[in-house]
Amino acid sequence: MLLFALESALTGMSFSTASAERVALWQTLGLLVKSLLSGVWLCFSLTYARGNYQEFLARSRFILVAAFLLPIALLPALYAPFIGILVYARPAPGWWIAFGGPASALNVILLIFTILILMNLERTFRSAVGTMRWRIKFLVLGLGIVFGARIYTRTEALLFSGQSLALAGVETGSLLIGSTLMAIAYFRSDFGDVDVYPSRAVLHTSLTVLLTAGYLFAVGVLAQIVARMGGSGNFQIEALLVLLAIVLLAVLLLSDRFQRSVRQLLSRHFKRPQYDFREIWRRFTHHMSSALDEPTLCTAAAKSVSSTFNALSVTIWLYDESSDSLVFGASTSKSQHDTSRSTLNPSLVAELRHVFQPFNLEKAKQSWAELLRKISIGHFPEGGDRIGVPLTSGDRWLGLIVLADRVGGSGYTFEEYDLLDCIGDQIAASLLNLRLSAELMLGKEREVFQAISAFFVHDLKNTASTLNLMLQNLPVHFDNPAFREDALRGIGKTAHRINQLIERLSVLRRKLELKPAECDFNELVTEALETLNGASEVELIKELKPLPKLLADREQLHSVVTNLLLNARDAIGSKGRVTVRTDYRDDWIALSIADDGCGMTPAFLKDSLFRPFQTTKKKGLGIGMFQSKMIIEAHRGNIQVKSELGVGTTFHVRLPLKS
Repeated sequence: MLLFALESALTGMSFSTASAERVALWQTLGLLVKSLLSGVWLCFSLTYARGNYQEFLARSRFILVAAFLLPIALLPALYAPFIGILVYARPAPGWWIAFGGPASALNVILLIFTILILMNLERTFRSAVGTMRWRIKFLVLGLGIVFGARIYTRTEALLFSGQSLALAGVETGSLLIGSTLMAIAYFRSDFGDVDVYPSRAVLHTSLTVLLTAGYLFAVGVLAQIVARMGGSGNFQIEALLVLLAIVLLAVLLLSDRFQRSVRQLLSRHFKRPQYDFREIWRRFTHHMSSALDEPTLCTAAAKSVSSTFNALSVTIWLYDESSDSLVFGASTSKSQHDTSRSTLNPSLVAELRHVFQPFNLEKAKQSWAELLRKISIGHFPEGGDRIGVPLTSGDRWLGLIVLADRVGGSGYTFEEYDLLDCIGDQIAASLLNLRLSAELMLGKEREVFQAISAFFVHDLKNTASTLNLMLQNLPVHFDNPAFREDALRGIGKTAHRINQLIERLSVLRRKLELKPAECDFNELVTEALETLNGASEVELIKELKPLPKLLADREQLHSVVTNLLLNARDAIGSKGRVTVRTDYRDDWIALSIADDGCGMTPAFLKDSLFRPFQTTKKKGLGIGMFQSKMIIEAHRGNIQVKSELGVGTTFHVRLPLKS
């Protein structure tokens, strides 16, 4: 850029002097500066924004050396007749710079290297995409203007073996415009951190070469025309205006926003389609999304199709998988009573289900076509051809739309067939979504019913286990009055427990709800331990430390403790030891229940223990630990387990004092 500035300063001195010798000096120095510009900017064009610039520098090393050395090789010619200065008076006074042989050779070299610079910049720009192209666009365009103008001036100098001094103003003007564009590029995105990797396909093709060749041919023809017509006095001003117009055109053509606006303009006003697809799609989407069941959806779809295509009779038939037949969905001209006796038999429906594209019902020759024509008779003889549109979503065939009685009886175009195909797909997708949603809701209802049943049956099972233990020991200890009294009390509590379970059934249908109240946790554990009462094979170790009152749902926690104790009893088998401990520390109440039974595998602990319907018991439901964990977490507590296969299992439960 400093060399550009120096060159412009020398050109300005040439304009300001009135001496031919001074003009020759400044112009000679200007050509010398031009010769230095070629190598510098060729090096820049090979390295700017290229992530693999080392490869291009190595590949072009000989060209770079030539760009720096060839102009220097012409320096001895400065002492020979290099340029001559002539004065002309018409059409306006000025200086004519006549080039000698060395100067013309230098112009040829400068022209070649200028084309190479533009070729490299073009390759970089063509290889950039997206944001990268946006960032380098104005810089490449600015340099393209600068060096494009130099192709113009060097070409003029070669054609006429000289140039008017005023022609140098074209280069100065182009430099001003190019510098402005480069400044815009710098302020909009900076020049750093841009990496482009030109492909080999880009390297072997260049638009610059083609444009330059065409330009040189055109200039040769125009030069002859201008010479024969006597020339033009305002040629330089006209050239500058043309250059400005080219700059504005290039900016517009390289603008993605402008290109998009042009495409939209052509699409809307010069290649306007028969239908406004955006409006149709918006309307259909609105109607389909507001339908909550199949009859409403079919009615809305039939009305929309009728208004879009001016078809007065639009009937929708739905495929019923249970009967393998078509059933009435909706119509703009018929009622369900009118079509109740109009059905296709399963064999014809099976053939029709292989049709996935809109078809002309009048021209269809298949076996199902005749019967379909009978049940789709229009009201007007001049209503035109009837059209069938299958409703398909993926590989699922959901039904059929039949259009008849079109206003004016006009035929359907290829564009309308495509639109009907798209509309059929959208209606089919909406139908499929409704059916899948209904199936999903039914599955959810079944899942909830199974979960509620599993919870309820599990608690009943635990209660029944308590009664079974009592019945097993009743013959042995029946003569013991204390045992009978304890058994009666236990039966009463069990009956009360069953009644509470029944009351909680309605709550379980919705979600787990707690009824917190102050309770004695040790007392709760003692009552739950009565489930092991009379099991002589169980060695029970009980260590209950004094605890403060706990704010919790007593019945829910009773279910947890009972479930843990029954699990421990089942794990030890015929005999074993169960240890129950309670403790209090840092506003947390802790319960641990340990057994020396069969234990559990690490895989079951990790993946299945707290999941519903997963169990190691032959007659278990797999719901106890899932329910227990849910109850404990509802109290803001946590449960942890340690188990080793063949050694035993320990459950640790921690509950906050005020959950």
